[in-house]
Amino acid sequence: FGEVFKVVKSAVQEVLGVRRAGLELILMDLPDKVGALHQVGSNAIIMNRRYLEALLKLAKDKLEINSYIFSILLHEYLHSLGILDEDEARMLSLRVIRETLGEDHPAYRIAVRGLDKLDAILGQEMGAGEADAELVKDFDTDNTQYIG
Repeated sequence: FGEVFKVVKSAVQEVLGVRRAGLELILMDLPDKVGALHQVGSNAIIMNRRYLEALLKLAKDKLEINSYIFSILLHEYLHSLGILDEDEARMLSLRVIRETLGEDHPAYRIAVRGLDKLDAILGQEMGAGEADAELVKDFDTDNTQYIG
């Protein structure tokens, strides 16, 4: 997750010229049709563990897995930067992916299709899941001068 997130941050910096540090990633079971979320004012991105587990079973290769993770983390990272409108975050996600990875990249196709398409594919594989949240270690290793 940390390596993919470094690419996300670099891509956003390159295209939009903004950056922030000190985020955490938490994996936990979220409601259906919620791939991830960022609560305004927090320093955490919460990713739906059930979607991730289903994807790990269904993905063709590591590129597809990393592309999904990239797309989700990018969208939530934009929210953490203050872009709260869903449509604006979606459009900026597409712009960042298009300008850094290209329209032929699987991350672009995932971002275009949106979560509804993933939900249809992954929903068949989703079980009841666990209630515990899992903090991903060494996710965002950039130094921060303050606690956000």
